[in-house]
Amino acid sequence: MFSTVLGLFSQDLAVDLGTSHTRIFMRGSGVVCTEPTVVAVHQDRRGRRRVIAVGDDARSMVGRTPCDVTAVQPVRGGLVRDFEVSEALLLHLMRKVHGRNGWMSPRMVITVPYTTTSMERRALRESCEAAGARQVHLVPRPLAAALGADLPIDRPGGHMIVDVGGGATEVSVLSASGVVVSRIVEGGGHDLDDAVALAVQQSANLRIGRPTAQQLKHQLGCSDHLADTAPIEVRGRCANRGLPRATQVNPMPLRAAIDRQVAHSAAAINALLERVPAELASDISSHGIVLTGAGSHLLGLEAALRRHTGLPVIRCEEPETAVVRGAGLVLEDDSWMKAVAC
Repeated sequence: MFSTVLGLFSQDLAVDLGTSHTRIFMRGSGVVCTEPTVVAVHQDRRGRRRVIAVGDDARSMVGRTPCDVTAVQPVRGGLVRDFEVSEALLLHLMRKVHGRNGWMSPRMVITVPYTTTSMERRALRESCEAAGARQVHLVPRPLAAALGADLPIDRPGGHMIVDVGGGATEVSVLSASGVVVSRIVEGGGHDLDDAVALAVQQSANLRIGRPTAQQLKHQLGCSDHLADTAPIEVRGRCANRGLPRATQVNPMPLRAAIDRQVAHSAAAINALLERVPAELASDISSHGIVLTGAGSHLLGLEAALRRHTGLPVIRCEEPETAVVRGAGLVLEDDSWMKAVAC
């Protein structure tokens, strides 16, 4: 009871624990924190691990650390893979936005992929509680994304949400405040970065890092995007000699690599649509596909998916924060909490 009374004065939080970034929504304040989902961990000779940096500080250490320090991404492929490191990340971010007052433990809403198992959900709940949450409510990411995109999911009728994240793309069909069917497929932002890096190496014998590949990805986009086809200068390391080198690269093989990843995601969308009841499929053909997630900013993505699926494709406003804003709506509205929390 004492904890509950003190909790009335705490600032409750909604958390989107993503592969690339973790975003936090504070009740009454909106989105207050966005940091990379990266933790720098030191491991001694006995195998004991100690966190030395989190978020932006940890990301700045990538590639610049001794062999006993590792930059760990606790969320990979859209799923939490290292709960201990996730707990350290959540503790750091909660202290950052909520203060270090241990008396004021917040209530927390955290999003999870629809396909997570009961064991994974229990482990995540325990990690949140260990990080200082008073109560933990889990919300499926597709439902949070739909709420953040202002879709009327409380009514009977089919809606398709495609959440393009850093580690994976989650394709879901929703109706009546529930998930009808959902699937996580490879083809997130990191897969696109890797595809671009491989294409540069194959076409120009040049090795580049993920930040450079990500920059090229945003610059080029899909082939459906009408862009300049002139060669572009790329800086990296010669694959043969290992020395720094800058060279002109034809953008067409790079766009082709991006197109293959997009086609893979489109095939997953079509496969999921084949499993949807006819009435819901009819609704989706009218409403179209709604894109959320930071990866939906890829140039030409809407046109490419429209060509592959034959359906209208719309990117919601501020897609990178749609999930955490939807989780924030659940946090602020008890009726949504009862309808979608699991």
